[in-house]
Amino acid sequence: MTEKDINIEDEETLNEAPVEETDKEAEDTENSENTENSEKAEELDPLEKAQKEIEELKTQLLYKVAEFDNYRKRTLKERAELILNGGEKFITAVLPIIDDMERAIENGEKTDDPTVLREGMELIHQKFMKTLEAQGVSKIDTENADFDTDLHEAVAMVPGMGDDKKGKVIDCLQQGYKLNDKVIRHAKVAVGQ
Repeated sequence: MTEKDINIEDEETLNEAPVEETDKEAEDTENSENTENSEKAEELDPLEKAQKEIEELKTQLLYKVAEFDNYRKRTLKERAELILNGGEKFITAVLPIIDDMERAIENGEKTDDPTVLREGMELIHQKFMKTLEAQGVSKIDTENADFDTDLHEAVAMVPGMGDDKKGKVIDCLQQGYKLNDKVIRHAKVAVGQ
């Protein structure tokens, strides 16, 4: 090999070397671009994922709001129906007593005996009180009871009753009632001083 041949080989080697480096550089550039693109894609994927999740949560929230609104409307409607028709059970229980009173009025015209009328009225009263008790209504006890502001309303104070009657109910002027342990009408009483 002559010097000329070596130079040509060297030149070829030199020419090939930069080409190889250029190929490597191009590959590196492509790899780095691919890496950047994949990083951008990865950056977009979490962002897109988060946006999709936000949309799903918004949809769920809208469903829950609509569901709650329907629940609220349904309970308001049920409450209104209960208020309008809540007394139906009580009225149904009282209707037989009204029938008894009408029969007593009709039979009262046929007799002049006041004891028969009184007995009929007492029977109707007893039946009515049983019906009230079945509905949860009870009388407030006032006989020989201590005066209690939660149950009684003092309308008169009676002086000179003695120490044993002081603070006690002397007389009941109007009966009081409770509905399931809630006072619906206080008993009007006279209290000893």
